[in-house]
Amino acid sequence: MAQPLAERLRPTTLDGFVGQKHIVGEDAVLRKMVESGRILSFILWGPPGTGKTTLAKIIAHKLNRPFYTLNAVSAGVKDVREVIEKAKSAPLFSAGGSPILFIDEIHRFSKSQQDSLLNAVETGVVTLIGATTENPSFEVIRPLLSRCQLYVLKSLEKEDLLTLLQHAVESDEVLKKRGVELRETEALLAHSGGDARKLLNVLELVVEADSDSPIVITNEKVKQRILTNPAAYDKDGEMHYDIISAFIKSIRGSDPDAALYWLARMIEGGEDPAFIARRLIISASEDIGLANPNALLIANAAFDAVMKIGWPEGRIPLAQATVYLATSPKSNSAYMGINIALEKVRETGNQPVPLHLRNAPTELMKDLGYSDGYKYSHDYPGHFVRQHFMPDRLAGTIFWEPQENAVEEKMKERMKGCWGEYKKYK
Repeated sequence: MAQPLAERLRPTTLDGFVGQKHIVGEDAVLRKMVESGRILSFILWGPPGTGKTTLAKIIAHKLNRPFYTLNAVSAGVKDVREVIEKAKSAPLFSAGGSPILFIDEIHRFSKSQQDSLLNAVETGVVTLIGATTENPSFEVIRPLLSRCQLYVLKSLEKEDLLTLLQHAVESDEVLKKRGVELRETEALLAHSGGDARKLLNVLELVVEADSDSPIVITNEKVKQRILTNPAAYDKDGEMHYDIISAFIKSIRGSDPDAALYWLARMIEGGEDPAFIARRLIISASEDIGLANPNALLIANAAFDAVMKIGWPEGRIPLAQATVYLATSPKSNSAYMGINIALEKVRETGNQPVPLHLRNAPTELMKDLGYSDGYKYSHDYPGHFVRQHFMPDRLAGTIFWEPQENAVEEKMKERMKGCWGEYKKYK
């Protein structure tokens, strides 16, 4: 069975490795460590197709150490312990070079599986190289993370991808026989999404589907072979959180175009529409708030509409709400106010409710002064009368600070008229 192009081109030296110059380029930290012959346990964190597995294999080959591989999807605690026992008796262990244990998708290991690694990593029985596409601070237990260096890999840049393509057509025996010419590369790069493996897989697919000789790669030919370009999106992973973060920050930053882009990324990636709609409701209160109270109504209406009509039409009310929120004036005064109030509650504990504010459903409560002295606001001009509503210890405390927008300016002026010097709103 013929190897896939990506596997045939997998480099065996750091000099042949494409990309990630910040960690393996000349004078970079990981290259220096490998060249010294002494490496510490580390975790490689980055998107798919950025070279995590390749780097681990290059390092093991360069250092000439026993190399054990486990895939966290299929391995259990028993497998981990068996590898550790093998490592203890490996011939190079006594010579100062502990065997390398490479664990792919280490984020899928349970806590007990990760715990089973701790002693072997700490005592140097194995040098651990973990690979993950997920944020290690969420997925890797703290004791294991503290025993490892962390290196972040990035999606490949355009120059790296072009280098890889050129290397493929010039050095791969299969492609050389077919006489592949890279006339246009934009579609290949777009479909790759910075993923080297995906880039080579797409190239191989286009070549295998072509009977011409030589084969001329054009954008149109790539588009014909690849009918869809599934957006890279992991609904349960790091990208899920990154993209929703970018979406909300674009709304907060009043950029409707960026907000629509990130919305489209989530829709194309198959995100749960209810999740998107819930975040719009939160943003309407947290970021627009009192500057435009209608934003909350629009966001709620979008949620209801999506629940009623589903996909694909649900994208329309979501887009409407997104643009409305992004173009609205912004205020986080209510959000900040409740946070300050919560902090004060934690600081001062359970302050007693003033007697005049307490309910008095029984005669005993009335005799004890419950509700005594309470003034019913509607009995007074303008439906307002001054009386204190805070616990005595917190009288006059300000939690809500109105911000500079038309709606809150009117609120502030009304509050000044009601409370005067008693409450000094800025």
